[in-house]
Amino acid sequence: MAFVFPAFAYIVALISDAVLIFFSIFHVIAFDELKTDYKNPIDQCNSLNPLVLPEYILHMFFNLLFLLSGQWLSLCLNVPLIAYHVNRYRTRPVMSGPGLYDPTSIMNADVLTTCQREGWVKLAFYLLSFFYYLYGMIHSLIST
Repeated sequence: MAFVFPAFAYIVALISDAVLIFFSIFHVIAFDELKTDYKNPIDQCNSLNPLVLPEYILHMFFNLLFLLSGQWLSLCLNVPLIAYHVNRYRTRPVMSGPGLYDPTSIMNADVLTTCQREGWVKLAFYLLSFFYYLYGMIHSLIST
């Protein structure tokens, strides 16, 4: 049993994916609070917007490790979400700072439903990915 670079990539992906799961849970809770009028949109957007770029950078970082270690299936599973993140950030509303969520339009029912659905889908993706990365780590440790 040797410690190789693919195993390192999967370990980093596991840790990063756990952080992304917490980001997604926070995302879902935040939009539920908006839907039930527990918090105002300005405070919610101020707490969500600083998490957007770290989420995207973290996701792209461990996929760069997958690319460098030759884990093509893991990379291919993540490419659609990376493309979605790039497109989502590219088409974001005009804002003064980084982030995706505009307090003036976030209370629109369609935007709120879309953001909430996005949070649930990302949560499901990150949860499934976590177990796949766990399997990939064990497989890469055992096979060498």
